[in-house]
Amino acid sequence: MEDGMRMGTILWRFGPGWRMISSAMLGGGIGPREWVLNAQVGKDYARMDPVEHLIEMGPEGSGVGMLTAAMVEHRTWAADGGVEAVTTVGLGTPTWAAAPSDAVPDAVPDAASDAFAVRPGTINIIVAVPVALCDAALVNAVMTVTEAKTQALIETGFPCTGTASDAVCVAVREEGPQELFGGPRSEWGARIARAVHHAVADGARDWRRRAAARSPVVPR
Repeated sequence: MEDGMRMGTILWRFGPGWRMISSAMLGGGIGPREWVLNAQVGKDYARMDPVEHLIEMGPEGSGVGMLTAAMVEHRTWAADGGVEAVTTVGLGTPTWAAAPSDAVPDAVPDAASDAFAVRPGTINIIVAVPVALCDAALVNAVMTVTEAKTQALIETGFPCTGTASDAVCVAVREEGPQELFGGPRSEWGARIARAVHHAVADGARDWRRRAAARSPVVPR
């Protein structure tokens, strides 16, 4: 419950034997992790202790915790060659990574209606890979996830690289020979890219449909 409203959460229990790299506030960096939590919060979320909040919501043990303004029940999933990707897509505040220094982050065109909207976004992506990757390949995998996300957004008609609060988590096995590469033309990087691209594209199209249903189209 948040401000009197019931919010959704998604919890993936990986269990022992997994190593993760993440940009999330809770459990970020590289290390052994057993679960990933993706928790929805309200558009006016203003708690100054988000890490403690995520710890309260998560199970025991070491894990990764993310927050999102997107409706987590609209998560999208895709798989490719043993790689699985799950994403929650919110595009109320799309942005270009290299935006001008005087850009106003809270007044952006609504991609669904051409109206101006002030709504929170966030694209959170969780990827599970059934093999071990070395540290460099893990970093490369995060790059691959980001590139695939951006490709999916542009191809579905969103002129942006994402939102300012996107988070990513890539989970790989701890045991076994470590793969040396995670780029989009490597064996496992290519599978990561295709799974993420599919999941984000589905999520972006679903977000557009729901945004269009909420907002009237404003002529140019």
